[in-house]
Amino acid sequence: MAINPGTNIGPYKVISSLGAGGMGEVYLARDTRLGRKIALKFLSADFTRDEERVRRFQQEARAASALNHPNLITIFDIGEVEAVHFISTEFIEGETLRHRIVSHRMTTADICDIAIQVASALSAAHAAGITHRDIKPENIMVRPDGVVKVLDFGLAKLTESAASTGVSNYDPTALTKKVMDTDPGVVMGTISYMSPEQARGAPVDARTDIFSFGVVMYEMISGRVPFDGASFGDVITSILSKRPMPLARFAPEVPAEMERIVSKSLAKDREERYQSIKDMLIDLKRLKHRLEVQAELEDSSPHEWVSEAASGARINDSSPVIGETVVAGSTPTIRTTSSAEYLISEIKRHKKASFSALSVAVIAIAAIFYFGGRHRIDSVAILPFVNQTGDPKMDPISDEMTEGIIDHLYQLKNFRVISYGSVVGYKGQQMDAGAIGRELGVSAVMIGRINKRDETITVNAELIDSRDRSRIWGEQESLKFSDLMMADYRLARGVVDKLGLRLGEEERKHLDAEELYETGRNYWNQRTTDGLTRSIDYFEKAVALKPDYALAHAGLADCYNMLATYGARPPTEAFPKAKAEARRALEIDDTLAEAHVSLAYALFRNDWRWAESEREFRRALQLNSKSAQAHQWYANLLVALGRNDEALAQTQLAAELDSTSLIIRSHFGFVYFFMHGYDESIAACTKALEVDPSFFAARRYLGQAYAQKGKYDQSVSEFQKAVGASGGSPLMRAELAHTLALAGRKDEAERILADLKQLSTQRYFSAYHVALIYAGLGNKDEAFAWLEKAFEQRADYLVFLNVDPRFELLRRDPRFTSLLQRVGLQ
Repeated sequence: MAINPGTNIGPYKVISSLGAGGMGEVYLARDTRLGRKIALKFLSADFTRDEERVRRFQQEARAASALNHPNLITIFDIGEVEAVHFISTEFIEGETLRHRIVSHRMTTADICDIAIQVASALSAAHAAGITHRDIKPENIMVRPDGVVKVLDFGLAKLTESAASTGVSNYDPTALTKKVMDTDPGVVMGTISYMSPEQARGAPVDARTDIFSFGVVMYEMISGRVPFDGASFGDVITSILSKRPMPLARFAPEVPAEMERIVSKSLAKDREERYQSIKDMLIDLKRLKHRLEVQAELEDSSPHEWVSEAASGARINDSSPVIGETVVAGSTPTIRTTSSAEYLISEIKRHKKASFSALSVAVIAIAAIFYFGGRHRIDSVAILPFVNQTGDPKMDPISDEMTEGIIDHLYQLKNFRVISYGSVVGYKGQQMDAGAIGRELGVSAVMIGRINKRDETITVNAELIDSRDRSRIWGEQESLKFSDLMMADYRLARGVVDKLGLRLGEEERKHLDAEELYETGRNYWNQRTTDGLTRSIDYFEKAVALKPDYALAHAGLADCYNMLATYGARPPTEAFPKAKAEARRALEIDDTLAEAHVSLAYALFRNDWRWAESEREFRRALQLNSKSAQAHQWYANLLVALGRNDEALAQTQLAAELDSTSLIIRSHFGFVYFFMHGYDESIAACTKALEVDPSFFAARRYLGQAYAQKGKYDQSVSEFQKAVGASGGSPLMRAELAHTLALAGRKDEAERILADLKQLSTQRYFSAYHVALIYAGLGNKDEAFAWLEKAFEQRADYLVFLNVDPRFELLRRDPRFTSLLQRVGLQ
């Protein structure tokens, strides 16, 4: 279908053709209402006869319009005029990545920068449950200012995990729709960039984009695709079975770390690839930072003292020196001094230097006196982030974001950060960065905003030079609520990287270890088996980098605690590891509240040493009364002991201290359930799910409460969603079976029971939850038999036996009293 220039399509006037894609043609047009250039994409007339293709075309618009990210194309409109379907988008001036690859060889720095922007875009899409499925150079645009845009979500689909739980950031009717999945055996995507699972026509998830992105990175570096052939079949064979040639063969200068990143993304088994684009993004950003540091060292003049002096810092005399040059790879200790004074002293010390070096020094002196060190940023104020969501419940999150960034930057030497107490007074005021910077005596000011769209939180931050109000740096993060805890660290690290702050070896190690730790905590908060496993990997890497990092040891302890609690590891295996890691953390730092909390939890849930556990919780709160985790887990102990008012008070404190934690928001539902406050439990869990409908722990507690109220259909529905969101957790299946039994659907309950009993012969599964199903079926003898096995296993949930309403049927039996006494609950 050809459209002539000057043709009006609704409010759009066509200017010229831009080209054709797989599903239609694209034109440059003008929006006559707003007077701006836009791109119009039309579905080919041949395709309009195919309802499926029309549906997919419309899905492209819905998928992409739900995303708000600077590296994703902006969708303005979707429409149909006289049976012609179109999408209007922003018009991007620039070139495709394909053109850039073909036209000239890119530097490693360019490749890294483009890769980070593409990965950031995909991270936003994946967080919204959208998989692109057609990542290739033609779908990536590079603007003249270097900003990268990812285009064409024509093959995008909801990821199965999101669709199966009814989660959709752009489709409110998703619960009533079938999961949009490729028909078995149908190959979608562009052949050379397909993942092995795409090539087979198998179901795909977000990891398919990671593979395709790896192909694009390989091509940017080497100028050729890793999988090629003379025919379609040859290419498919190459993707499925052949290893790509080493990148170093085509680009000898490629950093080993970049080759490792590409290699990992191209793993044919998706379980061996990066498991999330965020993980890949972290590695790319770390590589970029290392390249910048290396470039800075390499670009230094032979007399590095000149450039150091020009920045107002100097190299410690203890730095290794050969002749007049600092040894490459050494880490100089920096201390500030008067730039002019230092230059004079260095000129005296280097009086035998060449005339050219002296000339450079003269220029540097002139520059210092002319600019007065104007562009050196050595202090910053992080102003209170502005809550633009319209939801007052987000105010504490804005404050926590501000405090988090300050805390991270406060650890740096030779860099001054204004305390939170000194900036909180600016909250709610009109923010003039220049005026505030002068008032506080800092050279830069950070201003931030938080917005919310559906389940996505957008965090924007800008660093402003307070002397001339120029923008030094800016960043935007689009995140799920559950990922918010990572944003403050990433923004703080962005400031460090942008300002090129010189860090000592220990500072850099600490920052790298802290990044690993924060990422581990983010996965830990998900509470899924996969999340906990990945969390362990990050904590172990942090410990390997910094063996005396007590927080990371406490993080490992918490992972093992949760693996036991969620039935993924035997308590007799996991809890001893948790105690060992907690005690290792306390050996390093016995004032670390987090380690006391970890130890207290294991003593409570596995050792049944109630008094000792409570002492550890109280010690943790003595050391850090603001530890939300300490308050939350202490509430667990209190509710198990029937001290309900205290448990609620501790939960309230936890929620006030950490408003970003979904597990703490859901914890009210957990506590109210054991208090038999089912309406309150339902209300609390419903509120938590408004923030993130995919959080399975809230679904679990909601299902439990509905079952106790006799609302079995609602309970079954919630547990089915919990099973899907938890990745098929046997624990969630057991609780579903209990509700099915109560609802009279005994055949279904017994089928699940048989599967779980078979599972228990192959790997650990909590006997407590097998007993729970038998209690639902009304079989007291089998319930008691399995509770005895739970006692032998030291099953984690036995600590709640005295308050668990689901065992009401057994309560008057002497065997129940005997068991409570042996556990120490009577």
